[in-house]
Amino acid sequence: MSEAIENVIIIGSGPAGLTAAIYSARANLNPLMIEGYEAGGQLMTTNDVENYPGFTDGITGPELMSVTRKQAERFGTRFLTKNVTKVDLSQRPFKVWVNDDLYQAKTIIVSTGATAKYLGLESEQKFIGKGVSACATCDGAFFKNLNVCVVGGGDTAMEEATFLTRFAKKVWVIHRRDEFRASKIMADRVLNHPNIEVMWNSEIEEVQGEQLVTSIRVKNRETGEVNEMPMDGVFVAIGHKPNTDVFAGQIETNDVGYIQTKGKSTYTSVEGVFAAGDVQDATYRQAITAAGTGCMAAIDCERWLEAQEG
Repeated sequence: MSEAIENVIIIGSGPAGLTAAIYSARANLNPLMIEGYEAGGQLMTTNDVENYPGFTDGITGPELMSVTRKQAERFGTRFLTKNVTKVDLSQRPFKVWVNDDLYQAKTIIVSTGATAKYLGLESEQKFIGKGVSACATCDGAFFKNLNVCVVGGGDTAMEEATFLTRFAKKVWVIHRRDEFRASKIMADRVLNHPNIEVMWNSEIEEVQGEQLVTSIRVKNRETGEVNEMPMDGVFVAIGHKPNTDVFAGQIETNDVGYIQTKGKSTYTSVEGVFAAGDVQDATYRQAITAAGTGCMAAIDCERWLEAQEG
């Protein structure tokens, strides 16, 4: 057990966590970041990032995270490349365990992100970032005049399919049931769009290609018939899972696990605990919005500490 009580422990190391680290380090809070074994978040599986301000020619996700981490380190952020295994938010100082090692903190910034749900196909995993994506807003522009499909039947799938029509030659929506779960207004936009075709009662069995995706094998769940379709992009829109299991029962979340923050702040239901990035944002899920809330969390944290100690 460390006797030291940290000013702030930042849990998670994507754009939100690293931005929080930069701001809190510059505020002389001497942050400790427990970045996790999969440091860098979802951007570590993103080949090209062209919509993050400041990089005229684009940058890869891992490069963006690397330079941001170096910037946080430059201002004095300390890094622990391990996973948090348990927390106790019931009293201050807060307790954070990494296996048997205990760390204590006056404040915590939670920036553990969310994990996109995939279909679970081995062939799908092979092509993530090479034609398979879980974010049309991030990657749609790479598929100009190409054929793409969206897998899913909820509002997110409808949004992604409609968005992709701005770029793609044609969009297929592949749904395993015979009706959408999406709201009627969202579903109608897809059903009435001249450039979208819906494949009901269908599921992808295999994603095919060499360097990039070139085709998919689709099975009709009613007839059992399997067809191969030429396809350049596969967008999986079956939801995200916020990485909040370690905080279960200790912090207020919505019904699917996203941490609830108060008003336009990063304050959570626990005084002194703040949340930033995709762990509390089910709407935008962009690197730039995550970074923005990371900045907010660091400022909220600094001001809260000043109020406590002033």
